[in-house]
Amino acid sequence: MRFLVLGAAAGGGLPQWNCGCPNCIDARRGKIASASQSSLAVTLNGRDWAVLNASPDIRAQMHRCPQMHPRALRDTPLASVLVTNGDIDHIAGLLSLREQSPFTLFGTSEILGVLAENRVFDAVSAAKVTRRALEIGQPFDLLEGLSAQVFPVPGKVPLFMEGETVETDLVGEQTVGVRLSDGDGVAYYIPGCADVTPELLAILEDADQLFFDGTLWDDAEMIRSGTGVKTGRRMGHISISGAGGSIAKLEGLSANKTFIHINNTNPVWQPDSPERAFVQAAGWTVAADGMEIST
Repeated sequence: MRFLVLGAAAGGGLPQWNCGCPNCIDARRGKIASASQSSLAVTLNGRDWAVLNASPDIRAQMHRCPQMHPRALRDTPLASVLVTNGDIDHIAGLLSLREQSPFTLFGTSEILGVLAENRVFDAVSAAKVTRRALEIGQPFDLLEGLSAQVFPVPGKVPLFMEGETVETDLVGEQTVGVRLSDGDGVAYYIPGCADVTPELLAILEDADQLFFDGTLWDDAEMIRSGTGVKTGRRMGHISISGAGGSIAKLEGLSANKTFIHINNTNPVWQPDSPERAFVQAAGWTVAADGMEIST
C-alpha cells in the first residue's frame, strides 16, 4: 500500500482563514509549512487511487499532486471515496467532484444519510457516482486487491447536527475508522476519535501503519489560546499528550504511527517545538501535505 497525504490539517486548515494565532501567522509568512484539510489517498498500483475523506480543499490537493491528474481528455485516477463521518471538512469536497466522472462513494448508512438529507449533494450525480452503504465489520474492496473494513470509534454527530445535548462518546455508525489490507500489510485510518478504548486497542493490534487523530496537543488548547471555548473532548477529539492522551494509550503498538487531522493551534506544527520533539521521541510522525508513506 502506498499512501499520499493530501491534507494533514483539521477543519479550517493551516493557516485558517480567520485566525491570527502564532501558527497561522508563521504559515502565512512561510516560516512553517501550510497544510490543507484532512484527506488521505491510497493506491496499490500507482494508477488507481481511493481517497479517504473528501475535504473542502480536494480540488487544490489533486491539482498539487501529479498522481491525481487526468491521463486523458476526460479522466481521473480517482476510483473511490470513503467518508468516515459527516463533518463538513470530510464531505464538502464531494461537491468539487461533481463533474460527471464515475467513482464509488462509500460510507455507513448513517453517514450517507447525512448526504441524502441535504439536496445540494444531489449535484454529485447518482447516475455516475454509486453510493454504497457499508456494514460495520464487513470487508469490501475499496480498490481491486485492497480489502477494507469500517469499525466504530468514539465520537459525535457533525457540528451542524448537534442539538442541545451533545454526546461526545457515541459508538456507532456516525464516526468510523478504516482498516486496510493488501494481504501483506495492514493500515488503519482514524482521523477523528474521542478516546482510545480497550476495544479499539484490540482492533489495532495487527497494525503496520496507523494514521490517527492529532487534532489537539491538550484538552484545553483552544481555550488557552483564545481561539475557542470548547475542550477537545467536547469537540470529539482525544488529546495527543497526557496520561489519557493518544501517545500514552497507543504506546504499546508496534505500528508506524502518524498524526493527521491536526488543528491550526497545535504546537506540533512547529518543527523546533518541545511538543514536536516529544512526539518524535515517542515514535510518531507528524503528517504533512504531500507526504508519501508505503506499507
